[in-house]
Amino acid sequence: MLYRFDGKEPAVGSGAFVSETAQVIGDVVIGENSYIGHGAILRGDYGRIEIGPGTAVEEGVIIHAPPKETASIGKSVTIGHGAVIHSATVGDFAVIGMGAILSIRSEVGEWSIVGEGSVVKLRQQIPEGVVAVGNPAKAVRETSEQDKEFWLYGKELYVNLAAKYLAEGMEPVG
Repeated sequence: MLYRFDGKEPAVGSGAFVSETAQVIGDVVIGENSYIGHGAILRGDYGRIEIGPGTAVEEGVIIHAPPKETASIGKSVTIGHGAVIHSATVGDFAVIGMGAILSIRSEVGEWSIVGEGSVVKLRQQIPEGVVAVGNPAKAVRETSEQDKEFWLYGKELYVNLAAKYLAEGMEPVG
């Protein structure tokens, strides 16, 4: 559901799917062909959230920004189930693994992968093109061409899923 708050309301790009069970509040901009999954919470209540085109915000993700700051998510980003992102900057084509945490003012570079359950601490920077894991997250290797190929396929799946949800809708049973 989309909610107006404090005079601001979400803007959703063409071809983007936002689940009825997601809560998208206030100053949130969602790029075209993006997917906002069931139970996701995007709180643009006192900060701003910008999500680039073709990005998948999977089920149970929480995104928030401190007052007068912006959580900026690039294009074709994958944010795995249950991740928490608080006023971070995430570069294009990055992957944030399931259950990962990106703390306040952290940065993840383009084509980087933050492993499942990893923690990117306050103001920590993950450079572009690396796989980072652990708590705190540390780069363990460069992102390979095989990684990129695999994740491009995954990103395409979610763009297609957004289109399918928009075309077919969901129908309650029982």
